[in-house]
Amino acid sequence: MTDQSPPPTPPFGPGSPYGGPPWYPGPPFGWYPPGYGFDPNDALVTPPGAGLGGWFNRCGGALRRGWRQLLPIMLLTQVLPAAVFSVISLGLDPTAKWAVQTGSNPSPALPDNFVADLLSLLVLLVGGSLVIGLVQAVGWAAGSWVITRQAVGQPVSLESALRYGLRRALGLWGWTLLVSLLVGVGICFCVLPGIYLAFALSMAGPVYLFERNNPIGRSFRMFHDRLGLLLGRVALVVLAVIVGTLIPGGLEGVVTSALGTDPFAAPGTAVVAVVVIGITALLALPAHLAQLIGLLVTYAEQRAHEAPVNAAGLAAELG
Repeated sequence: MTDQSPPPTPPFGPGSPYGGPPWYPGPPFGWYPPGYGFDPNDALVTPPGAGLGGWFNRCGGALRRGWRQLLPIMLLTQVLPAAVFSVISLGLDPTAKWAVQTGSNPSPALPDNFVADLLSLLVLLVGGSLVIGLVQAVGWAAGSWVITRQAVGQPVSLESALRYGLRRALGLWGWTLLVSLLVGVGICFCVLPGIYLAFALSMAGPVYLFERNNPIGRSFRMFHDRLGLLLGRVALVVLAVIVGTLIPGGLEGVVTSALGTDPFAAPGTAVVAVVVIGITALLALPAHLAQLIGLLVTYAEQRAHEAPVNAAGLAAELG
């Protein structure tokens, strides 16, 4: 005798893997209740599964929304300090004097005041780099504030952004110095450890700004938890920075070399050198924007893979 009983009914209901019953379907795919955290249309956070296209869309959106504020921030905190430092370094570089003295003296003796000039150059390079790093930290913090607030439609202004950047710059600068030291030590060990550390610590800055806790450890964990995803995103940012800085840097080197060993010896060559340095520093502006936006959007995507998060939540974390 054939069994006429109905087939087993799946356990529909809340928490069931089958979702709602057929006559009362659940929400459509891709819909999220307000405040849940994952929003496929979030302007800053790339939800899991959106892929590289979603990441590019959010990077482009951040640039379209914020270029009016980001351009002056990057000009004041990245381009201008780099140009001033290059001009001062070129003007105080003692290698031209050393070359003249060495050429006029057939003996293998060191140039006059070699040690003092070398120490002065090292102090200039180290001290100038520290000051520039602090000014750049103001720009990274201010730019992150602008991008995050604009993603949720909150008002921003250049003055408010710079005030926020000044408030958070010292801490960000300190962590950046530590990261740079670790990467530098890694480069001393056959380069590859330094490259690894540069990628593994790429999220330390955003972690400090948003979470204020253990930037180095958190960045390491993000890198190793989603190695392929973070490696690919950061590699694109690094490629953009390399292309955006090497070309202007090479152009500057070629032109200043053509001006002689001491471009500041004559007013004409000095003016040309200053103009060239200013133009090449300005040409590196897209690289600064790519680094700021790319790393911030990558951080937001990493957070989305850990737990539901949205731009409003990230804006609240920034303070």
